[in-house]
Amino acid sequence: MEHLGLIVPPAAGAVPVDGPLLYGDRIRFSARGLGLGEISTRGYTEVIDSVIGKALELKADGVSAVSLMGTSLSFFRGAAFNRQLEVEMARATGLACTTMSNAIVTGLRSLNVRRVAVATAYIDEVNVHLRRYLEQNDFEPLALEGLSISDVQEVGTVPTQVLVDLSRKVFEAQPGADGILISCGGLVTLDAVREVEALLKVPVVSSSPAGFWDLVRKAGLDARSPGHGRLFA
Repeated sequence: MEHLGLIVPPAAGAVPVDGPLLYGDRIRFSARGLGLGEISTRGYTEVIDSVIGKALELKADGVSAVSLMGTSLSFFRGAAFNRQLEVEMARATGLACTTMSNAIVTGLRSLNVRRVAVATAYIDEVNVHLRRYLEQNDFEPLALEGLSISDVQEVGTVPTQVLVDLSRKVFEAQPGADGILISCGGLVTLDAVREVEALLKVPVVSSSPAGFWDLVRKAGLDARSPGHGRLFA
């Protein structure tokens, strides 16, 4: 069985629920936690220098590819920093490496989304970084709104209906979006993605599912998982 590695923000280092739901027993995932204190620039700055060490720990575990599974952790210093981080992870480990910020960009492009409505978990400070990152990658973020959450544990408890409602709100706020981005790897979104795609008839890319999809592709594997939205079809 293929074995892939995840660097995740929470200290506990648990594998996010989406991986097993998407890929079952086809792929084994292992995770290492960074101990992110809060979802903010200050929080990211405290842990970002630990990423390479965690990637090396995963290499020692025998994984064949690694992803930094934190969207804002990899976009908060911009597109060039995200690219550099990916290069440094790969250089240190000798493995295929990627980030969740790569995942959302690759996912949106694969679904031909350029003008995007954006729903996030973030406080305004982080939303500013996300808007800049998307623009640096040639996307046009239309409406962009967050839930103003900075607590690392709280993001995992946001109900599906809240995500559906926010996605609908940003999509309807400014006409012309090709699709929707739900950003924050801590949000549990597989049900919301299906509901929003059915409701609004546009593709949805969400951080955590896209992160797994991107890592599986990076490892040279089949990333399809029917029934989990257009990205996985």
